[in-house]
Amino acid sequence: MPAARPIALVTGVGRTVGIGAGIARRLAASGWDIAFTYWTPYDDRMAWGRETGATEVIGRALAEHGASSTAIEADLADPDAPARVFDEAEQRLGTVTALVMCHCESVDSGLLDTTVESFDRHFAVNARATWLLIREFGRRFAAAPGTGRVIGLTSDHTVGNLPYGASKGALDRITLAAARELARLGVTANVINPGPVDTGWMSEETREHCVRNTPLGRLGTPQDTAHLVDFLCSREGDWINGQLLMSNGGFA
Repeated sequence: MPAARPIALVTGVGRTVGIGAGIARRLAASGWDIAFTYWTPYDDRMAWGRETGATEVIGRALAEHGASSTAIEADLADPDAPARVFDEAEQRLGTVTALVMCHCESVDSGLLDTTVESFDRHFAVNARATWLLIREFGRRFAAAPGTGRVIGLTSDHTVGNLPYGASKGALDRITLAAARELARLGVTANVINPGPVDTGWMSEETREHCVRNTPLGRLGTPQDTAHLVDFLCSREGDWINGQLLMSNGGFA
């Protein structure tokens, strides 16, 4: 990385145990300053609930690695939110060099019981916001050619989780399009499927199923995903482009 710390924008960093937080910590340790988004009303709707003080704890963890950071509250279902997030990140830290998208809407429902409202919100957060974030990144990117990174986190789980999996599939296509369309800027774009990572949502039955179907005999961790993101964001990762990468221990 250059002498001045580059800036990464990591979305979906609302909980200390989440994949987004693990990625933010890993990048901070590798010399990045971090802008990160969170949206506590989403956590309020989920079984795990709001983690009070999480953004402050995450900010202190990043500072331990010498990183400047800023937390930006944003409902990415709002089409105006991505531009505002970039405005705030630039005002507080500077030009964003890497965009890592860990945000999501994920509510279990299948073909027969998904509501139109839920379906639309999943696509607004997981697909439309991804497009708008990448669009803002491409419009504003001003770093040296070859240093830009776009990374999206995806999932292929659709059975009983239809709107989540379908909208994540759209995220894949949008992110991979950036590998071609932003190539003239010297920006790479890749998608990571981390497989099942227990960040507080798994039942004991789900946990046992995932371990049983993973050849390495354990669950994935946020750190597993973070190491791959860290590599893709490094100079050594600049030849990896336009790929959907499985980082799941061989889970099937």
